[in-house]
Amino acid sequence: MSSLAGQLLVAMPHMQDHRFVRSVIYLCAHNQTASMGLVINKLIGSLTLSELLQQLDIPANGLIGTPRVHFGGPVQQERGFVLHSADYSEKETMVVGDNLALTATPDILRAIGRGEGPRKSFLALGYAGWGPGQLDIELQQNSWLNAPADEDLLFDNDLDSKWQRALAKLGVDLSMLSSDAGHA
Repeated sequence: MSSLAGQLLVAMPHMQDHRFVRSVIYLCAHNQTASMGLVINKLIGSLTLSELLQQLDIPANGLIGTPRVHFGGPVQQERGFVLHSADYSEKETMVVGDNLALTATPDILRAIGRGEGPRKSFLALGYAGWGPGQLDIELQQNSWLNAPADEDLLFDNDLDSKWQRALAKLGVDLSMLSSDAGHA
């Protein structure tokens, strides 16, 4: 098994799980024991980062713009994960792919609130997780495609077109997709 960490998972049009219909997931970890990723094209309602920081009593005087909070996935939705450019790092930061990192501590939220955080980032509540071999089975069943990730797709605010743009990275024509898995 080769790791798909640092790549995108793109839901096939026939995805049955309503939580992942037309989802694009950045895969942070993928190995024999587990896989973990963040949905990058869905939000948690209209919740903004500023509102969340206020709820957590974290000052946001230096917060740049009005970033929204993403739905990272159905697992541990009370926990926050910041996917960000690797120009910011702390002891608990995990490097995940080319020039990207994942941090899940209040310290990064404080840094972002001060305007001293990473160059690019987004906060997601929850994550998408798979047990041993589960993601590999879903890939064999043709539930997901994998595509290379890039910062533009990960961090831009045009969420409505991310699914189509991720498919376009593969040269996929939606009308040509089949729900049948191929077998040799």
